[in-house]
Amino acid sequence: MNEMKEIWIEKYRPKTLKEVVGQEEITARLQSYVKSKNLPHLMFAGPAGTGKTTCALALAKEIFGDNWRNNLVELNASDERGIDVVRGKIKEFARTAPIGGASFKIIFLDEADALTGDAQSALRRTMEKYSAICRFILSCNYSSKIIEPIQSRCAVFRFRQLKEKDIKLYLTRIAKSEKIDLSDDAADALVHVAAGDMRKAVNSLQVAASLGDKVTIDVIYQTTGTARPEEVKKLLETALAGDFLAARNLLDELMINYGLSGEDIIKQVHSGMFSLSIPDIEKVKLIDRTGEIEFRIVEGSNERIQLEALLAYLVLVGSTSGRK
Repeated sequence: MNEMKEIWIEKYRPKTLKEVVGQEEITARLQSYVKSKNLPHLMFAGPAGTGKTTCALALAKEIFGDNWRNNLVELNASDERGIDVVRGKIKEFARTAPIGGASFKIIFLDEADALTGDAQSALRRTMEKYSAICRFILSCNYSSKIIEPIQSRCAVFRFRQLKEKDIKLYLTRIAKSEKIDLSDDAADALVHVAAGDMRKAVNSLQVAASLGDKVTIDVIYQTTGTARPEEVKKLLETALAGDFLAARNLLDELMINYGLSGEDIIKQVHSGMFSLSIPDIEKVKLIDRTGEIEFRIVEGSNERIQLEALLAYLVLVGSTSGRK
């Protein structure tokens, strides 16, 4: 049985820009900065697990070589998000001279969209004042939360969700290196669970591999707490067929067997609705109602009542569409 001696997401993190998968256009642009040994302030925006931190670290390693640790500082803005951090840690590092003959240092500010408005305003002036010896790389999930003056000072790189084939290729490479028997359907299940997030895919593979050297589709869904798509589809079709009590029992099984919350189930129900064999106009009604139910759950309504209300609505839609 495999032991978790090391977190795989760090063990297999790409060391160079060429090793980064799924973001070829971005890495090509970043490599031009490596060749020139210079770069502007950068902003990496995009969903979680798409390679923003990896690209920042790889860029620093290629520009600074062995001295990259001395010329790079990583800060997580979600932990230290106030103006004191900008006036203290960030300003202190930005004003010091680079080491090892480098012409500048890099401050990598992860989750920069968590910075308060005052902190961002203070950061704007710091970026301007010390730009001769310091470059900033801001990483965020939502660039709209970064104030416009900072965005205008940065070259913006927008990361996209990784393609299924790229995630599957990388997982297969890790499984081969770790001598894990990863079946094709298990790899497809990991890709489905990850939904474009490489970090989630790799971590899910490591958790599944900790149970044994053979990773199957059953192990994947068991360890990730995700319902099988076919089970969710069966739940929806049972409700559309008019059997409310049977659909309610299936909902019980999903919540108990997988330990899913109301929000988890709503997300999977939303994905499953597109595969239903009903007219598009009925799908539109279902998506509209699903969005309403999701909002109620997030706002604190009883998730069990709201999910059963959604099933009841599915029964009504099924009766009017002639499926009952």
